[in-house]
Amino acid sequence: MRSRVRSSLLWGVVGVLAFLVLYQGYLLAGGAGVPVPAVVGIAVAVGSGATALSYLGEGWLARRNKRV
Repeated sequence: MRSRVRSSLLWGVVGVLAFLVLYQGYLLAGGAGVPVPAVVGIAVAVGSGATALSYLGEGWLARRNKRV
């Protein structure tokens, strides 16, 4: 597996875990519970978005730094 792909997948995992930690904090602060399927769906969306954006962003930064 290429390092760029591995890196972007790890950023996706970090995004999912960060969302779940924030959700737990929301629940501990007294927030109303959200159905589990909704939380899982949002976590998957956050993970997918973080993975895609980090993959594209790393490529964009690599191309930008070559021009300088």
